Amino acid sequence: MTVWEFYNNLCELYPSTLSCDWDNDGLMCCADPEKEVKKVLVSLDASKEALCYAAENGFDTLLVHHPLIFRGLNRVTPCDAVGERVIIALQNGISVISLHTRLDCGTGGVNDTLAEILELANVRAFGDSDYPQFGRMGETDERDPEAFAEKIKAATGAEKVTAYVCRPVKTVAVVGGSAGEFFEAAKKAGADTLVTGECKYHEGLDAKDTGMNIFAAGHYFTEMPVTETLRALAENIAGAVTDVYKPVPEKTY
Repeated sequence: MTVWEFYNNLCELYPSTLSCDWDNDGLMCCADPEKEVKKVLVSLDASKEALCYAAENGFDTLLVHHPLIFRGLNRVTPCDAVGERVIIALQNGISVISLHTRLDCGTGGVNDTLAEILELANVRAFGDSDYPQFGRMGETDERDPEAFAEKIKAATGAEKVTAYVCRPVKTVAVVGGSAGEFFEAAKKAGADTLVTGECKYHEGLDAKDTGMNIFAAGHYFTEMPVTETLRALAENIAGAVTDVYKPVPEKTY
């Protein structure tokens, strides 16, 4: 299976129509779309570390969540972080595919995975007026906020959870990554709690004052679980040898 065929198969499951208007994802970097896909490395990010690991271990494709190129490039040189990553990919014949917000919205993606590992029941989609299917919500049996925070840590591997708490937990909305602003849409949909990766201080205060809990477990930890979904897709679609690159990009001291 070629890179182009592999990408088109992924698009059948996660079409670009699911991507947010502001997003930039898809086939991000590819010197030869007709090259055969034999080894796929899955990672949350197309970081320099992940690309070097792929090059050193003979991977021809890097399948990621976050875009390699998010904003427009003015230059491609080793002096620029993104430019250097593009150069590493091209020099080593590595194709980079990103499924970003389409993987948030799509079935079995980031937010379905997060709802599953938190053992939410009666899971359904929710979102805002622009993207009504973006997040997921469901019910939990764990009512105590402190115990629920421990459950989040156990499920995601997060070392800490920042919480703005004002009530017992019952109906939980989940949006991986940086999504503190979704608390209003979550409340409107009937949730009393939002689990996300990052939340700004004032978003937390506003949510708490309007009767919503927010638990922020870290951007990486709320999205990393979906890499196993991507690994399985690569194996099933391309029959490729796969691996998941898992280093945590930041440390808590």
